[in-house]
Amino acid sequence: MPPDISDAVLAELTASTDPAGVIQDPAELEPWVTEWRGLYHGRTGLMLAPRNREEVANILRICNRHRIGVVPQGGNTGLAGGAIPDSGPESPQILLSSRRLRRIRAIDPDNYTMTVEAGCILAEVQAAAEEVDRLFPLSLAAEGSCHVGGNLSTNAGGTNVLRYGNTRDLVLGIEVVLADGRVFDGLRGLRKDNTGYDLKQLFIGAEGTLGFITAATCKLFPRPRDVATAFVAVADPAAAIELQSRARIALGDQLNAFELINRCAVDFVLAHIPGVREPLAGRHAWYVLVELGSPRDDANQSMEAFLGAEIEAGRVTDGILASSSTQRDQLWRLRHSISEAQKNAGAGIKHDISVPVSRIGDFLDEAGTIVGRLVPGVYIVAFGHLGDGNLHFNLNQPDDMTAEEFLDRWDAVSREVHSVADGLGGSFSAEHGIGTLKTGELERLRGGVELDLMRAVKATLDPRGIMNPGKILPAS
Repeated sequence: MPPDISDAVLAELTASTDPAGVIQDPAELEPWVTEWRGLYHGRTGLMLAPRNREEVANILRICNRHRIGVVPQGGNTGLAGGAIPDSGPESPQILLSSRRLRRIRAIDPDNYTMTVEAGCILAEVQAAAEEVDRLFPLSLAAEGSCHVGGNLSTNAGGTNVLRYGNTRDLVLGIEVVLADGRVFDGLRGLRKDNTGYDLKQLFIGAEGTLGFITAATCKLFPRPRDVATAFVAVADPAAAIELQSRARIALGDQLNAFELINRCAVDFVLAHIPGVREPLAGRHAWYVLVELGSPRDDANQSMEAFLGAEIEAGRVTDGILASSSTQRDQLWRLRHSISEAQKNAGAGIKHDISVPVSRIGDFLDEAGTIVGRLVPGVYIVAFGHLGDGNLHFNLNQPDDMTAEEFLDRWDAVSREVHSVADGLGGSFSAEHGIGTLKTGELERLRGGVELDLMRAVKATLDPRGIMNPGKILPAS
């Protein structure tokens, strides 16, 4: 590998954009080399924030020529270390930020599409769609700070996957700058386009290891005219699964979200997030947050009729139907605050798994038994998107264990939890990506031909290995 970046190359890189896009001050760099949870702290002496794809292309050409690693970064809200640089004398790396790629290039309401640049904040894209009476349905807890480019690079999921799909299901076209500076311009707003390989899908979920996404053409949808949100208590995960099946039959494609939350998660939020109130009169072991949207003014009537029948049959033990947008926001605030509450409660070990919806209960039973044996007294914070089988099976340190002692068990615990998910036909990484955190598990659980194909794609598109070095693919 080459030595550290020379003064001549540094000058070439810093001249590739205007001074406002060059960040070298260590204090200013600090938030961008630290992962949100503090799990990863990286190193780099340079962040570049280009203004357009031409500047991106020029930067990548320079880095490719000199074999300088490039770590793409959006809002730095990831949870797997995928956007954190690890620069050193023998492997220099720079951060390439999308923060100034902020244009919404086009909105076509009749085609139900919008073309946005990678640095657009997700909430701003949602708002722009709403201005033309359309819906961009991707929604997640970090939507006020995460960038669309990061959502694409990690194939983000969120709360509306049940109805609208993951990020890759919401993209029609993409613009990517390759490692050598060439531009793949695939910004097409077409629902049908059978012209060979679907190349855009190579880059969605690739975590910046194959190229730098600069823009995307995304799908829009009709805005629901009426939304109903309910928070209900159920006996156990099996009852929640049965409730979801009946809801899909009774409510059809009006069902937007179906979130499972255990009592421990609620307790953490109440204890560590100011202003959140107990949602129901009594305490229950399991809850479901369910939401539907209708093109007519009948969402609340539909929800009330459905839940009324479930309560009468004894399948739902208690519940509340939001009577205002304020109350709806309060219910969603409880759900979206779980990760922050867990962080405030102490050291945590997080798992982002998926299994077939029908096996959620099996996973919780098996994984719960194992972690209880490995870490007696552990707090299990289980919540997630029951509608698509994605569960966040998070663990917090026991009262009688230090953070250091608890985190020392991360690898052993996660290996067992991931093996349970894999044994049930599931995935050890549902929506947060591989990054640095899970490269070993990718090799263990998805090795062989699958990993060989990934490496072949990487070698073809990035033969010098400059794009997000060390992420996703374990060292061969």
